[in-house]
Amino acid sequence: MTMSQFTSGVYIYDAVRTPKARVRRQGGTFADVPAHELLAQLLSALRERGLPADTVDDVIVGTSTAVGEQGGNVARAGVLWAGWPDQVGAGVVSRLCCSGLEAIESAAAKVASGIADVVVAGGVESMSRVPMLSDRPAFARDEELGDRTGYVTIGVSADLLAAQYGLTRTDLDAYAVTSHQRAAAAPLSESVIAVRSGGTTILASDEGPRPQVSLESLGELAPLFGEDPSWSRVAMRLPGVGRPAGGLHTAATAPQMADGAAMAVFGSAAARDRIGREPIGEVVGVAQAAVRSPLLTASVAASRRALEKAGITAGQLDVIEANESFAASVLVMTRELELDPAKVNQLGGSLATGHPLGAGGGALLVNALDQLARVDGEYALVTIPAALGLGAAVVVRRLR
Repeated sequence: MTMSQFTSGVYIYDAVRTPKARVRRQGGTFADVPAHELLAQLLSALRERGLPADTVDDVIVGTSTAVGEQGGNVARAGVLWAGWPDQVGAGVVSRLCCSGLEAIESAAAKVASGIADVVVAGGVESMSRVPMLSDRPAFARDEELGDRTGYVTIGVSADLLAAQYGLTRTDLDAYAVTSHQRAAAAPLSESVIAVRSGGTTILASDEGPRPQVSLESLGELAPLFGEDPSWSRVAMRLPGVGRPAGGLHTAATAPQMADGAAMAVFGSAAARDRIGREPIGEVVGVAQAAVRSPLLTASVAASRRALEKAGITAGQLDVIEANESFAASVLVMTRELELDPAKVNQLGGSLATGHPLGAGGGALLVNALDQLARVDGEYALVTIPAALGLGAAVVVRRLR
């Protein structure tokens, strides 16, 4: 591979994440670790890896459920808990599952515009301590608002997507098997920072992968969304759209709930002198997109826009990290962009390792940068869909 010439723009100087910890009814591995502590451990790790904290102009954190411990500006709480200088500001953005990529894109925009030279951005989600929908959003409670926004159980959107593209239950199950096998075989990475509690390491790698899963074992699982009451809203929003008989996605082809965090350092070309190291990557394309809710295809539209802004084609991608929001979303992404399946989620994905909502985009970015280095690649696409018809994408170029 021949690396492109270094040019001015928005650069990535480091990127780290926690392992993903499964959420359990009895209490997950990170159930005693609040979101601000997950953030603080990553911020401390960035500092230990050479980032001078006093050079950071801002910290932006994405979180989907910004309530309780994740409310009240958990980003600033994490910065102060980590013992960073008082002058380092911080704030939160929320765009459902796209929150982490929204934080990353906001950081890129600040650097590109000259508002800031160094911004640390990513996301956090402690689903053990702040459960999904615990913020009691109005669209999930108010019938009229739900009708106008097209809010449905997101698994219904996934079943709808699978039916539209003719994907079978076997297609979905087979993809889940591949995800687990790849995740179980994924190499350890120095970018994954072990989480400690009470002075003891409690998790050093993603704990979700189960390499023993098979088509036969997954075939025994019951579909989850076939009789969901929100199908009536699908019929109202999308007249004439077919409903799959009995349902298609199961617990195995839906993403596991997880706790985790991810953070990356973004800066201008001049920030090299302030940070004291060379960048590892460059942000070359970003995009947000939306489609009519409850469709789940906005990540396809966002990816096309991000690739166009980057000035490359999908065929030039060496690594694709597409969030496995459900099995159907990745299979449709692969088909629509004519991607090489061997380059999509080479390290497995959220079906195996879990999806910590607002932290998902940052975790995908860490995986993409790591995998680009392993395969000696140049370009990677990171993309994620969200409820209410949202989607986001980022294209990065490896520099070293």
